[in-house]
Order: sequence, then C-alpha cells, then structure tokens
Amino acid sequence: MGRFREQLAEQRWDDHRYYHHSIVNQALHFFSACTFVLSYALVWNYPWLAALLAWGFAMTSRQAGHFFFEPKGYDYENEATHEYKEEIKVGYNLARKVVLMGLWGLAPLVLYLNPSFFGVFSEPFTGLRMYLEDLGMIWLALGVGALLFRTIQLFFIRDVETGLVWAAKIITDPFHDMKMYFRAPGECARAAKAWRPARRG
Repeated sequence: MGRFREQLAEQRWDDHRYYHHSIVNQALHFFSACTFVLSYALVWNYPWLAALLAWGFAMTSRQAGHFFFEPKGYDYENEATHEYKEEIKVGYNLARKVVLMGLWGLAPLVLYLNPSFFGVFSEPFTGLRMYLEDLGMIWLALGVGALLFRTIQLFFIRDVETGLVWAAKIITDPFHDMKMYFRAPGECARAAKAWRPARRG
C-alpha cells in the first residue's frame, strides 16, 4: 500500500509540474473539480445529469485549459520539450484527448440522427428531456469506457500497478485539484485587474 501511495503522489506531482503551468489552466481545473464533485454526488440518483455536467462543463473547462492556455514551448523549469512530455504522459496526452473529445462531440449528432443509438435504447427519444437523458447515458458510458480502456492499456504497455494507480488518480483528481488550485481563481482575477487598461478621463 505504501508503494501505491508513492506512485500516486508521483503521478500527481508529474501531472502538476509538467501540465499545469498556466494560472488560467489551474483556475479552470478548480472549476472543473468542483463540477466533478457535484457530478459524483448526482451519479447515484441521476446518472444522466451527472454525465451531462461532467462532460458539458467539467471536461470542457479542464481540456480548454490544456489546449488553449497551457504553454507548448520548451519547459525550462523541468528541462523538457512539449514533445517529450506528450510522449511520457501516463494518461491521455493531447493527441489521445483529441480522439476522446471528438467522440464526445460526435455523440449528440449521432444520437439525433439515430434516436435508438443503433439499438442501444429500446425506446427512442421523443422529446428534449428523453434526448438529454439518453445523451447523458452515452457520455457516462464513454467516460467509464475511456477510463477502463486506458487503465487496461497501461497494464500491457507499462504494468498493472501503473494502470491501477492512474485509475485511482483520475477518480480522485477532483478532490486533489480542489485542494491544490483553490487559490487560482483569485490569482486570475487579480492578474486581470492589474492588466485592465486605465479608464480615460
């Protein structure tokens, strides 16, 4: 158990030092973490709504931080290139995230065009509420599937322990990110205020 905790701490530290340089990214991760925790509370009674929140707000804000605000140049602090960090990423690097987010973005269109979702739903949706419920369940399956797929993949390309540690990290990341980045929104607000042009007159 001690080794498991050590590897979990190491994966978390690598995630922070390599991929969370931007204060905007950190603030978005805090927002994402809060939304994920809310989703965790809802998933037992309203799984479709939990998935809509998790994918529609938590995942989009989290990945926007990585794609649009995180620097992609040479990391002088860790003496690593962006390409090197992408190569050693334990979980989903940017290339794999493009595929994952692409599947997420296609799901609403596919469901709209095929209301039974290729026979998955015995009763095709007939209104907006049913559409959102079905979409939420598809996104929930996608999230669980993505977690299981990468975990099992890590069993083969790394080892079983690395895969299990990564899965534990992903599941507990919202609580860790809330604790680690709770100051980031305030720092963003102060930085924005400092950069705001002075009013004329």
